[in-house]
Amino acid sequence: MVGASRTILSLSLSSSLFTISKIPHVFPFLRLHKPRFRHAFRPLYSAAAKTSPTTETNVTDPDQLKHTILLERLRLRHLKESAKPPQQRPSSSVVGVEEENSIRKKSKKLVENFQELGLSEEVMGALQELNIEVPTEIQCIGIPAVMERKSVVLGSHTGSGKTLAYLLPIVQLMREDEANLGKKTKPRRPRTVVLCPTRELSEQVYRVAKSISHHARFRSILVSGGSRIRPQEDSLNNAIDMVVGTPGRILQHIEEGNMVYGDITYLVLDEADTMFDRGFGPEIRKFLAPLNQRALKTNDQGFQTVLVTATMTTAVQKLVDEEFQGIEHLRTSTLHKKIANARHDFIKLSGGEDKLEALLQVLEPSLAKGSKVMVFCNTLNSSRAVDHFLSENQISTVNYHGEVPADQRVENLKKFKDEEGDCPTLVCTDLAARGLDLDVDHVVMFDFPKNSIDYLHRTGRTARMGAKGKVTSLVSRKDQMLAARIEEAMRNNESLESLTTDNVRRDAARSQITQEKGRSVKQMREVSKQRNSRDKPSSSPPARLTGGKTPVRKSSSSSFSKPRKASSPPEKSSKPKRKILKTVGSRSIAARGKTGSDRRPGKKLSVVGFRGKSSSARAS
Repeated sequence: MVGASRTILSLSLSSSLFTISKIPHVFPFLRLHKPRFRHAFRPLYSAAAKTSPTTETNVTDPDQLKHTILLERLRLRHLKESAKPPQQRPSSSVVGVEEENSIRKKSKKLVENFQELGLSEEVMGALQELNIEVPTEIQCIGIPAVMERKSVVLGSHTGSGKTLAYLLPIVQLMREDEANLGKKTKPRRPRTVVLCPTRELSEQVYRVAKSISHHARFRSILVSGGSRIRPQEDSLNNAIDMVVGTPGRILQHIEEGNMVYGDITYLVLDEADTMFDRGFGPEIRKFLAPLNQRALKTNDQGFQTVLVTATMTTAVQKLVDEEFQGIEHLRTSTLHKKIANARHDFIKLSGGEDKLEALLQVLEPSLAKGSKVMVFCNTLNSSRAVDHFLSENQISTVNYHGEVPADQRVENLKKFKDEEGDCPTLVCTDLAARGLDLDVDHVVMFDFPKNSIDYLHRTGRTARMGAKGKVTSLVSRKDQMLAARIEEAMRNNESLESLTTDNVRRDAARSQITQEKGRSVKQMREVSKQRNSRDKPSSSPPARLTGGKTPVRKSSSSSFSKPRKASSPPEKSSKPKRKILKTVGSRSIAARGKTGSDRRPGKKLSVVGFRGKSSSARAS
């Protein structure tokens, strides 16, 4: 027998089994398709056995033969396990090519440095001055798309570098337009307009643009609300390339003739979801109308639109698709998901403890370390109460909400960002949850938000650009359902796109209704089973009586009894009674009300024993 030689050869080739399986024509005995071991004592032949017959050994010993069979079974099991992946994908050649192409595409998107993205030396010099070397995910995806002159929506979590993702390629495109098309900087005729929902975000974007302009050589100005118009008019009268501002103030300058649409080639809507949510839709449409009319002309090259957002709900996405037809959506894997570097804690309050005292216990460890802390509240009254309580406990605070003047808000942010001295605690509303580039160590939610989108924006103030952070939420009874759903979604790494208090309560009510329906169905089934079990003895054949008497059925049918004229009317009345016993619900109650058998059908419906009593009384 050559079983032992085959076993030794298979064990020696087990380390290179995957390589050999790719060339089965060289080793025919290692084919992976459905290996079978039908007969334990059948001789196995192999190429090694043919070429080296001297390796044959005698396995007449039963122990040696069992050992050989065991080794052969192990070899066949190993072959089956190695053959499973090819069996799941029959078209391995085609699928393998597609997978390799997708992997190559991903490797192109996620690069190690900005040079691989095709940026010019001028832009690279600006990045070196900012000490930024490795691009983020949204920058790897967004920069090539914008440089291809596509209208795109860039969606990524807060603090991921979305501002540079659109500013860097647009600056390079403007430089290319100057070299190829001969476009020059002109007064009142900007080539790029960046619209922001708030003054603070406009100032933040403007500072980033100014830091790039030192190397890329372009001029940008800030035009936002809350400032004097006269200095802005003087700035617009000079040669400009980029205008950053709020929609209302930019439209005001256009109406007054201080700014012209003619050369606008690149339009950016930063925090687009906030602009559509907070009622900026009419102003955006008013700004887009002249651009769309200009794009209809034959000689016009049109304009490129870039929308930037940290969240994108279904309603906002529908509005975006309607306003900007054919726009391409680019999203990162972290959109609508928790920030990986942030720790999320949920403190449930039963209602008996003091919520302000619980806030003080949460703040004391962070303030002792000198951490920067933000406390979010849902309303102005809540914000005032927190500010007053912390001030009474010798904790310095600054406010940021709608009733604080714009200049005072800017001053409060400067105090909060100041690294020198004791850093005050920032007590704010959701006005500070979007568009502010703040390095916060700890975010505390004194009032839990009403939806998951606000929760994502609040948590986005910490753990920005790879830093670590902490988020603590004080959850009262009314918010525990939404908090539990958000916590579960984050634990499962699910999307937090459309979770609101109303939706969670509605889902909980629906699940409760379905459970109650399931219970009622089970109860009805049990009741029907009990009725059927009680009806079976009446319909079963009676036992034989002793003494030689003939059996008598309780049924009212005349086939087992002599016909009587007097008994015919009771037969007609007895048939519907038999049907009434088998019916369930209101039909049986109505029928009983007609026959007069019971005046209180509700109790007889709830108590099942009454049905047996009525049937026995009728039988007697």
